Amino acid sequence: MAMGVRWVQKVSSTRGFARVAPYVLPALDRGVHRLTRGKVLLSARLLPGLVLTSTGARSGLPRRTPLACMPEEGGNSWILMGSNFGRPGHPAWSHNLLARPDAEINWQGEDIAVSAALLRGEERAAVWKAVVEFWPPYAAYQRRVEREIRVFRIVRKRTER
Repeated sequence: MAMGVRWVQKVSSTRGFARVAPYVLPALDRGVHRLTRGKVLLSARLLPGLVLTSTGARSGLPRRTPLACMPEEGGNSWILMGSNFGRPGHPAWSHNLLARPDAEINWQGEDIAVSAALLRGEERAAVWKAVVEFWPPYAAYQRRVEREIRVFRIVRKRTER
């Protein structure tokens, strides 16, 4: 593993990062993503990322959120972790997906209709193990919070032809 990636993993596991990152990183990602018409997501330079457009659970309005993800084999599903950078509450986007699982992602410049499912039990445990191997700071995030970090699988919807 490259020295730079290890350093980023170490920094992203800190409480200081958790206090600052939720305000800075998504705003930067949204701005750059918009300016490049979906071609560039800054955070994806370190960790695969996508932009989730979910429907607000209460407002019914579209909510765009840049998120790290773990792509699964086959290119039709992704894992999203509701880590909230190791902060106490669940992130708003996870509430939105629980209320309205139909969403859209922008993955590498392509808009894709998806459906989300919250993983539970043995399925969640298996995916969580893979997630922590994929990006170790998630383990530090989980140790800092009492809640169980939500893990979602989002799957590309089939298009009718």
